[in-house]
Amino acid sequence: MASKVDSKTAVASNNDVDVAAGVTAFAWTKDDEKKLVRKIDLRIFPAIIILFILNFIDRNNFANARLKGLEQDLGLTDVQYQTCISILLVGYVLMQVPSNMILNAISRPSLYLCVCVAVWGVVSASTAATHNAVGAIMCRFVLGCIEAAFFPGCLVFLSRWYTRKEMQLRVTIINAGNLAAQAFGGLIAAGILGDMDGDQGIAAWRWLFIIEGVLTIVIAGLVYPILPDWPATTRWLSEQERTIAQARLAEDIGIADDDEPMSAFHGFKLAVTDPKVWFLAALYFLTIMGLSFSFFFPTITAALGYGTTETLLLTAPPWIFAILVSLPNAWHADRTQERYFHYLWPAVACLVGYVISIGTHSIGPRYFSTFLMTTGYASGFVVLAWISNTIPRPPAKRAVAIGLINACGNIGSIPGAYIWKSVYGPYYAVPFWACFAIFAAACVVALGLRQYLIHLNKKLDREDAVPFELSELAVVRTAKLEREDEEEVQEHVKSFRYLY
Repeated sequence: MASKVDSKTAVASNNDVDVAAGVTAFAWTKDDEKKLVRKIDLRIFPAIIILFILNFIDRNNFANARLKGLEQDLGLTDVQYQTCISILLVGYVLMQVPSNMILNAISRPSLYLCVCVAVWGVVSASTAATHNAVGAIMCRFVLGCIEAAFFPGCLVFLSRWYTRKEMQLRVTIINAGNLAAQAFGGLIAAGILGDMDGDQGIAAWRWLFIIEGVLTIVIAGLVYPILPDWPATTRWLSEQERTIAQARLAEDIGIADDDEPMSAFHGFKLAVTDPKVWFLAALYFLTIMGLSFSFFFPTITAALGYGTTETLLLTAPPWIFAILVSLPNAWHADRTQERYFHYLWPAVACLVGYVISIGTHSIGPRYFSTFLMTTGYASGFVVLAWISNTIPRPPAKRAVAIGLINACGNIGSIPGAYIWKSVYGPYYAVPFWACFAIFAAACVVALGLRQYLIHLNKKLDREDAVPFELSELAVVRTAKLEREDEEEVQEHVKSFRYLY
């Protein structure tokens, strides 16, 4: 592409402006791009990871509170407790696609995401005031609706800043917040549940919701001025940096990403009629349902026979191990630009963990199996990066696809929550067998997706066609960013191939 020059080449004049596109054409060096990526990384990831940890702590603290009398105080039956777990996912599923459609259409994603974080902190803290099943269920449903904005929104957010070869590692980094929340959520809960029971006449599990909810509200306010917006609208970037941020994405796919003149509803139509979206949706649905043990991880760990505090402390190391496995797997997936086998091997490790848990009641092997089980989350992270690699343009379609696929994954959590009935405790052999079968089926779907993408790449090799819908304005704008004519842009788009 003509947009990059040797590092010794001077930056061209900034006077060549395309009024329609609203951008300036100039050349930049690789060092300029690396400096920009580092700057954005430092702005995005510390803030997003902290928020993501809070997201999963607030979502999963219900399971931790169960260990210190929540069920008894609220008078929950087994089914009502499972409903409290699954009803959050109902709200979460319902609001993901609408939220992403809104997010893609606005210019201030940092404000939108942080307001949503603060609101879910309020709702989470309010759970401490519930006194029956109805109140708990309503709080969990509203919490799910509000939290639906954050994670799929972050995926859209990253897809507007990073190229395909950068996405897998960065998606995994923010998802490390999920695993860290699983680890540190148990540690935080251990401190609150162990030391604060009865303080100010309030039960320890109620303190858990209050403290974690208030912390979320405070952090949301601190993070807001740090996060960027879109590449074209981030005010603390220079004009040159904004243009580099946009042009390097155009170079990666062949077409500019921002300011695509497409309605949210047309993007919705493109997404729901694309077989690739439903392949990915089925894959993520089965993957998340196959990993449903995470909702009951403290209960599963309690089968080792230790007390409440010891059990919560023991939940941390397996999730820390999962982080240490997921990050190099993601780095290698980006380096090799391969997806399927980086999905497959963590899934197989998880399946082995299920078999060990089924086959023994001994403390050592069962605890070792939890490390293998958490490794399966690395597979889920591959699916999430696979979305933007497979549905790269236009951005309105990608935003809907991300919301839809992530929603389908969370739909998988709803029946998954009902697999783990207490009647199967304390060793849960039947739920482990069910998750084994479901996750094995996910591996088969992943193979089907891989073969379908190979087929599409061969078809693109044979035909002189573009792989996704283009607009005239996007072509004109890309030609200006890349300093090419419009025919060259069209040819570059035709060279796009799917990652598998």
